[in-house]
Amino acid sequence: MRNTFHAGMRVLVAGALVLLPATLASARKGKHTDLGEILNRMKDASKGLQTVSANLDYTKVTVLVDDKSTQSGQFYFRKGKMPDIRIDFQKPEAKTLLFRKNKGEIYLPKINQIQEYNLEQKGDILQEFLLLGFGTDIGELRRAYEVKYLQEEDIGDDTNVVLELTPRNQNVAAQITKIQLWVSEESWLPAQQKFFEPGNDYAIARYSNVRVNWKKLPTSTFELKAPPTAKRVKMN
Repeated sequence: MRNTFHAGMRVLVAGALVLLPATLASARKGKHTDLGEILNRMKDASKGLQTVSANLDYTKVTVLVDDKSTQSGQFYFRKGKMPDIRIDFQKPEAKTLLFRKNKGEIYLPKINQIQEYNLEQKGDILQEFLLLGFGTDIGELRRAYEVKYLQEEDIGDDTNVVLELTPRNQNVAAQITKIQLWVSEESWLPAQQKFFEPGNDYAIARYSNVRVNWKKLPTSTFELKAPPTAKRVKMN
């Protein structure tokens, strides 16, 4: 149960990092090694963001036992003071995660159960995670993370700059020791990120068919769709 919640939190981070809008999609691809320029381009690309939808593949690797598992589904985001985020996993089994304000819910159709989490005590950590994208001020980002340029690297036909972010907040660092982020030099849309946990385990989030402000997402998108018979369980 606890692992399921932490996976949901990591996916939330993935959304905040990966799904920056590509308003600079027409920018010319070239050699970009200046960190200030890269961060400013990412900031400019985030302007005007309202909604995001995408396909999501989330892979968790446990190094010690050489275990690898992947969950696949859809990701939905709506901008707000506290963003609304919903993830619908279909494979390997159905599962829905919903984050609204200071509440997290996980619906498990297989056992017809809704797990409820009060996130008020985790507000500072959530804010640190959300600083990673969605129009965040670059100054705040640099105050929250030590940001380094690592290298250029191709993913498919797209050239990316690879950044490394190390949390300055010890509460955040206790969960995620560092993050590597691949940012497309064509769209300035992060293409992939890798989360490193204490003990060398890691998770990789990849998004495809990303649609930014493609259409207005209905309010029902951010409502949990579960039958009245579903049992609700408070997890904290």
